[in-house]
Amino acid sequence: MSTVVELPAKTLFAALVAACRRYGRATPGQWEDATPGRYSYGDLLKMTLALARLSARLTEPDEHVGVLMPNVAATVALLIGLSAQRRVPCMLNYTAGVEGMQNACRVAGVRRVITSRAFLDKAQLTQQVAALQGVDVFYLEDLRRRFTLADKLWLMGYALWFPERVVPPVDSEAPAVVLFTSGTEGLPKGVVLSHRAVLANVAQILQVFTFGPRDKIFNCLPLFHSFGLTAGALMPMVSGARVVFYPTPLHYKEIPRLIRDKGCNTLFSTSTFLHHYARYAEPEDFKGLQYVVAGAEKLAEPVRTAWRERFGIDILEGYGCTELAPVVAVNLPWANRPGTVGRLLPGIEAKLLPVEGITHGGELHLRGPNLMSGYYRPEAPGLLDPPHSAAGEGWHDTGDVAELDADGYLIIHGRLKRHAKVAGEQVCLDLTEAIARAASAEAQHASLAEPELGRGESIVLYTTDATLTRERLTAAARSLGLPELALPRRIVHRTSLPLLASGKVDYRRLRELEDTSR
Repeated sequence: MSTVVELPAKTLFAALVAACRRYGRATPGQWEDATPGRYSYGDLLKMTLALARLSARLTEPDEHVGVLMPNVAATVALLIGLSAQRRVPCMLNYTAGVEGMQNACRVAGVRRVITSRAFLDKAQLTQQVAALQGVDVFYLEDLRRRFTLADKLWLMGYALWFPERVVPPVDSEAPAVVLFTSGTEGLPKGVVLSHRAVLANVAQILQVFTFGPRDKIFNCLPLFHSFGLTAGALMPMVSGARVVFYPTPLHYKEIPRLIRDKGCNTLFSTSTFLHHYARYAEPEDFKGLQYVVAGAEKLAEPVRTAWRERFGIDILEGYGCTELAPVVAVNLPWANRPGTVGRLLPGIEAKLLPVEGITHGGELHLRGPNLMSGYYRPEAPGLLDPPHSAAGEGWHDTGDVAELDADGYLIIHGRLKRHAKVAGEQVCLDLTEAIARAASAEAQHASLAEPELGRGESIVLYTTDATLTRERLTAAARSLGLPELALPRRIVHRTSLPLLASGKVDYRRLRELEDTSR
């Protein structure tokens, strides 16, 4: 699809200023968070200008600055403020541990990190941050005390009224943010997203969804995750939709109640989290939800069924990747085809390249106005590697096996790296997990391939269900019409599986745990 996508503004800061003018500065409760705080557009602009001024004193133009902050309005204001001053905010994943955060700082060339003492204390991260090497840590609490009377006069008397005049010119192709891949199959890479890429994705979303001031979004996805940042914060900012930020998606009992009490009509989440919310929610909790959009991982059929039967809600499954800022395709309420991830967003083109041994679909390559500027790779820190793939320059190889049906709906079959060569046949490991979920819907499951003499590879299933047997899996495979080649050779019981912040299984960590247990 080659539809032209018109950007809502040139930069993130310009988009915030434009939203203030469009919707007015006096919009109490536009954004809410658990600090607790309620912010209007005027409050957001004021906070952004103040943080831009303060952070510019600590850093240099074009410097990559680590942002280690929770899901609160101040995090978005800091991100926009840094980018407005030609600094590059790098959103550190605080669930990744010392090694993960250290690797991110190394890959992106981060020498200074901005965080909050209150956040570190509450999240029990103080010792982890103290263990980071080669970085200077600055705290918001200290920065606020440096905001002098002269600064306040500048802010209230001039900057708030002429915001474009107090920041340097920034090109739309300049980096707006660096996010980091999940690292499920290797060390995380830094994904450099320009203002153009992020705002193009916002515009693409708003071409298929009519979000506006009457909508209220509940966002508990972390802001270091592209889904939580673009769909859960920047898209509402541009569209005038209200937002309730919540610090974690893991409070399964509290979140359904909060969605009800706050009057939210939109929830962005993942299959794993939606499964847990359904377990604890009452039908009244989700009565006001109009849109429930699932991304980041494949939507499990038992989850889809539970939401439809218990709450009367059809989940809209979508697909994305950090490299495309991230939304690529999504089902819509009037065009929802279960088993697919919907149609491509306007302006996105796809190529399916053939893969030996795979007869249905091919390897998915994408390009569009929302494509990243490039990677910072672990083997070449700070050196931008522009997007390119077997499809050509300016294309991104997703590593997913996919197909497009006759109506343009995208079907994701699984990761190319998540295939096992069993008895000469390519078997998708996601099929093994789908069989396991059908046999044991309440448990967590993950599959890996291991070498096996005479068969090439065999499949190992890790599960939290101690009673799961091969016989139950065989019956589930037959009921789903899936090949028995996808059944695991071994079943390993674990009390828990390692998870990423998005709720997806951390396969790299699982592999490490398996290797150390041998």
